[in-house]
Amino acid sequence: MKHRRLGRTGFEVSEIGLGCWQLGNDFGPVEELEARKILDTAQAQGIDFFDTADVYGAGLSEERIGRWLKGQAQPPVVVTKVGRNAELYPDGYTREKVRRSLEGSARRLGVECLDLAQLHCVPSEVLRGGELLGWMEEFQQQGLIRHFGASVETIDDALFCCEHPKLATLQIIFNLFRQDAVETLLPKAAERDIGIIVRLPLASGLLSGRMSRERRFEAGDHRLANRDGQLFHVGETFNGIPYETGLDLVEELRELLPEGMTMLQLALRWILDQPQVSTIIAGTTRASQVAANAAASGLEPLPQSLHEELKSFYYDRVREHIRGGI
Repeated sequence: MKHRRLGRTGFEVSEIGLGCWQLGNDFGPVEELEARKILDTAQAQGIDFFDTADVYGAGLSEERIGRWLKGQAQPPVVVTKVGRNAELYPDGYTREKVRRSLEGSARRLGVECLDLAQLHCVPSEVLRGGELLGWMEEFQQQGLIRHFGASVETIDDALFCCEHPKLATLQIIFNLFRQDAVETLLPKAAERDIGIIVRLPLASGLLSGRMSRERRFEAGDHRLANRDGQLFHVGETFNGIPYETGLDLVEELRELLPEGMTMLQLALRWILDQPQVSTIIAGTTRASQVAANAAASGLEPLPQSLHEELKSFYYDRVREHIRGGI
């Protein structure tokens, strides 16, 4: 497993991280034993960057990570997120409520100081009001968090956040089916020494190459319940692309697959070929999938000619189908 610097945090983190949304049972039930096995397997694969949030399973994901962390001689960097729980979202943000939320995350994770806390896709108008970022800086000065960043829905919001002098990281939707950040955001983040954390690297599983029209999702899985943005931002589910359209696009994309490479490998390697990316948070409901994700770190970079083909494919075939903004 190769490592990269996470912006101005100075943390050296694994190129492939572990997304822990699924540990809150938000993709269907994950038993306690399997949850621990996922964390153990990630550690064994050299993954030392875990991403969670206070709303994943109403704190269950953080609690599971916290129990696992006890007794770990070399704990990973754990990033959590704040701003989407019912007390705050969409218009209940106050300094004390945000503080309480962060203190709750620290308690569930079993730490006194959070490695990194990110604003969690708060409404754009709230984010741009500026108070939240100022409060996060205060909490950093007070020792509640070591570093802070923002997880955002759009490039415009990400560019706004880049202007804050203490912002350490940005978490963005970025994958073969969402490439615009290459031209706009990534150079700005590099200039400001802001670490880029990639979420939805497989577009909710579309780019794993294993989905089909016959696939059935659990009732609690957002890939069923939020396909048209019924629960939260539509872009968080299949990149905002209608499911059936996404399946068709994946089939077209198969024509560009190099011999011997899987769709998952292509998707993850393409992201890692962007030097401004610090880490990819890839979630999985089964420990057996962790090794497949981790293996992307050892793959050779893609040829430049293939990068050009993949760029053309995105702008010619994919981009027009994205809902919810870029």
